[in-house]
Amino acid sequence: MSLALLDVPTGIAGNMLLAALLDLGVPETVIHGPLAELGLARCYRLQVEERRSCGLRGLHLAVEATERQPGHRAWGELRPLLAGAALEPALQDKVLAVFTLLAEAEAAVHGHAPEQVHFHEVGAIDALVDIVGVCAGLIHLKVSQLVVGLPPAGHGTVATAHGRLPLPAPAVLEIARRRGLPLGSSEGFPPGELTTPTGLALAAVWAERFGPAPTAIPRQVGVGLGSRRLDRPNLLRLVLAQPLPQEAGTPSPEGEGAESEALLQQQAQIDDATPEDLAFLIEELRCAGAVEVFSQPVAMKKGRPGVLITALAPPDCGPSLRRVWWQHGTTLGVREQEQRRWRLPRQSGSVETALGPVRIKWARLPDGRRRAKPEHDDLVALARRHDCSLEQVRRQVMQAVDATEPWEPTP
Repeated sequence: MSLALLDVPTGIAGNMLLAALLDLGVPETVIHGPLAELGLARCYRLQVEERRSCGLRGLHLAVEATERQPGHRAWGELRPLLAGAALEPALQDKVLAVFTLLAEAEAAVHGHAPEQVHFHEVGAIDALVDIVGVCAGLIHLKVSQLVVGLPPAGHGTVATAHGRLPLPAPAVLEIARRRGLPLGSSEGFPPGELTTPTGLALAAVWAERFGPAPTAIPRQVGVGLGSRRLDRPNLLRLVLAQPLPQEAGTPSPEGEGAESEALLQQQAQIDDATPEDLAFLIEELRCAGAVEVFSQPVAMKKGRPGVLITALAPPDCGPSLRRVWWQHGTTLGVREQEQRRWRLPRQSGSVETALGPVRIKWARLPDGRRRAKPEHDDLVALARRHDCSLEQVRRQVMQAVDATEPWEPTP
């Protein structure tokens, strides 16, 4: 299992992410194998070359169709092809999850049922190569945690099979809305598309979170270049990193297995915002790097009821959180202090179940027992996919967890 950090200063596109994976040393055979299982072996050619963008090197990738392709593919036709192919279960689940998210977003935008959605750009051979190739590459690198920066979406318009559409692309906005994903500012960029639906769908399915990168030691860097010429390097960087053990925490002198770490606490009392606005503020604080945000009712001056918002975050996230308070909150001041907390050794990973992979967070208790908590979003996705209850999914997942080998925290 490994940590990967995706830096996206000029947005995300599928071909840029695939190029970064190749730059990290993923063999092309990792991409070609599953595509051959889909019957696409003779349908495309990868054009990979090293280029420069504003003086910085990286790989640029383009997909050339070598056979005539259909003008569009309906999701109702594409899904059985993906579901029936002899792909590794983990790869198949990820690819289906990306395409399902795209289909649902396109259906919402155009007012159709997902099965009736006709993929044009997404259903073309290049997008199939991007999605299958990126998922295969991340699995090959054993990426279990992906943290994605805030991608600028672009502004202006873009030519598509549906005509000229406004930017951010409608499907990009719908994916961000459905998953609660933050989009970075496009201020200062020339008009044009920066984040594509395919790129954002890949990031949404794979990312553990969007926001500032955690403290970690970079081990390898892969650079994927975009095709457009900008006034800055048009690239994304995929960094394989080693997290610092327990955030370089201090072991408990009592020998209880817990470790101490520094936290920044920010608080504000608010009595002039709607519940909807407060919910948005809390979510934005989380996206900016807060490890936890919670609210409490308080009585304020003149007997007015208010809400105390508390955000806990790593100390280096202070400036980004303060920007959120000023931009999305109504408070005129934020209290801030450093604290320490004790935390049990923990680890994130995933387990394979009969229903599909599920992300798990483990904690080691002082008596040596381990506690596992499945990612709720994954349980919900599997319950919907297999038309069964959350309790049934949770029971199968916990059975798989109990059957896994015990883990040891990083020394």
